[in-house]
Amino acid sequence: MLSDYPIAVALPASDFARARKFYEETLGLKADPSSTNEAAIFRCAEGTALFLYPSAYAGTNQATAAGWQVPDLRSVVDTLKGMGVEFQEYDMPGLKTEDGIATQPDGTMAAWFTDTEGNILSVDQMPG
Repeated sequence: MLSDYPIAVALPASDFARARKFYEETLGLKADPSSTNEAAIFRCAEGTALFLYPSAYAGTNQATAAGWQVPDLRSVVDTLKGMGVEFQEYDMPGLKTEDGIATQPDGTMAAWFTDTEGNILSVDQMPG
């Protein structure tokens, strides 16, 4: 049933102004005109959206909170690195990154970074 509807991600920010600046200036997202100084909506492709809101619980999730599917992961990672984004390095059973990028046996690639609030974000490229 819910697969028929778009989904939006909601991310908490302990310092809303700092987080909004990161999403706008570093990641290049544009805030929806309905956004305020207390909550922001960033529209993304295909009807998806990222909702940013103030919360004391920002950065407490130790797993990926949101991710973007991109057609050329290496190019996106290089561009974001040029904007000052630092990618995480992982070395654990079933997941090892090289220069911030993990490649799975099926060809899926992913890279993770954190926003200014400690939320873990990813960019992913599906095989094919």
